[in-house]
Amino acid sequence: MGENGKERAVIVTTVYRGVFFGYATETGGETIKLRAARLCVHWTADLRGFMGLASAGPSGGCRIGPRADIELRGITSVIEVSTAVAARWEAAPWA
Repeated sequence: MGENGKERAVIVTTVYRGVFFGYATETGGETIKLRAARLCVHWTADLRGFMGLASAGPSGGCRIGPRADIELRGITSVIEVSTAVAARWEAAPWA
């Protein structure tokens, strides 16, 4: 859970190979609700895997889908991201 139950920016991966960015207040359990979630459909080799999406944010050639409020199942990881990385996700266009 975010500090004091507050919303935090996270990347969530699933057993279905999904990589999602969004905002969550609770990240424990088998499901996670994300507000304004964005799916990374494709990331570029310069990021060196999905962890690069957490440490640097999407680069110019990434394909990031539109926002939606979703509930994810089959969680494999939750990665907290910095304010700067969240801003890169928010600004990412579909390329």
